[in-house]
Amino acid sequence: MSDGIEDVVGVLTEQIEHRFEMSMDELTVAVAAAPDANPEATDIVKWHGLLTESQTALQHAEDDLLTVLQTQPSEVDDPAMDLAHRVNAAVTTRDGRAMVVRWLLDPGAPGKQDLAAERLVRLGRGARKGPAVPTSTPARPATAPATGRGVPR
Repeated sequence: MSDGIEDVVGVLTEQIEHRFEMSMDELTVAVAAAPDANPEATDIVKWHGLLTESQTALQHAEDDLLTVLQTQPSEVDDPAMDLAHRVNAAVTTRDGRAMVVRWLLDPGAPGKQDLAAERLVRLGRGARKGPAVPTSTPARPATAPATGRGVPR
């Protein structure tokens, strides 16, 4: 069964390999060895893994549905409908993850500039030497109120 998208994972894998100029396996090994070296590569490897998992789940769901439909009479029963819903959910999951990978690959994607600026700010905070707010002791009044009962009105 096909949902009109031939090989989403294959196309995105090729784009990742082209972008990082190494195979997906090499990139995965590099990210595992130094996950903090390139946060963008780490995110892409993570989401690519999730994408491939969802593609595998989709293929299994489609195979299960086909098996049931081939043994069914003309009417579809509840278990077959449940499998059809499982296929739809798997397609939605796979497509959502593919959208995340596409977004991660697009340096000009909406929200990316804000995200990059936010990361720079966070990195800049780590370089600060002192506290963010002045912490000097507040000034005390020069004279204390006269002793007695309460404050004069």
